[in-house]
Amino acid sequence: MIILAATPIGNLGDASTRLRQALEDADVVASEDTRVTQRLLSALGIANRPRLIALHEHNERARAGDLVELARDGDLLVLSDAGMPTVSDPGFPLVQAAVAAGVDVTAIPGPSAVVTALAVSGLPTDRFAFEGFLPRKAGDRSRRLAELAGDRRTLVFFEAPSRLAASLGALAEAFGADRPAAVCRELTKLHEEVRRGPLGELVEWAEAGVRGEICVVVGGAPEAPVADAGEAVARVVALAASGTRLKDAAALVAGETGLGKRDLYEAALQARSAR
Repeated sequence: MIILAATPIGNLGDASTRLRQALEDADVVASEDTRVTQRLLSALGIANRPRLIALHEHNERARAGDLVELARDGDLLVLSDAGMPTVSDPGFPLVQAAVAAGVDVTAIPGPSAVVTALAVSGLPTDRFAFEGFLPRKAGDRSRRLAELAGDRRTLVFFEAPSRLAASLGALAEAFGADRPAAVCRELTKLHEEVRRGPLGELVEWAEAGVRGEICVVVGGAPEAPVADAGEAVARVVALAASGTRLKDAAALVAGETGLGKRDLYEAALQARSAR
């Protein structure tokens, strides 16, 4: 059996009784960084010294098959450096391989930076999506955010301190500077901080420099007002008359109003032919 075990994201007091017992009982542990696991065992006062196998982003696909076979004969405890394995951490290819091979997978739940940030953000929690890290390249990042700009759900991101200001700036550009957000830093640790405000204000704050492990929580897109179809079609026709391709004009107005691109295009065709 493969056991995915959540580890503390900062405060060792969050280590569960089940995690401690699993560490005491484990014969083999696959971990993101064996040095971090050794420190965790020592900090928690675990006397057991299991066999440690490195399982990280650079080797997890190559090692998944061997680890699945190892798990057929006994329990394999899987750890990331902090939080739940597979969630923006190694482990997913291993779980995929285990499911395909018919090997049981279970979890020891525990600390999660995603849910913790969401809970303290002050933003709606009834519907949310975790987006992990944004792409490093500006063009890729802009395309990703354009896809998310109209999402009504609260969005949660991970980000590195060195890229926080740039990412917040990209979010403000794509979503609007007034979109509410929260930057959650060093959660559960001594210097925990939650900075809430519009994206535009958070950009200015982050430009001074921010340290630590960071989650960014952004409110969902506001509900668009009901658009007047007649006015929308007239705008498409006007854009086309000024030189914009009709299809492009329909797509632009559809994005502005939430009305269907095809419906706007066909209605604009009819409006032009009726003149």
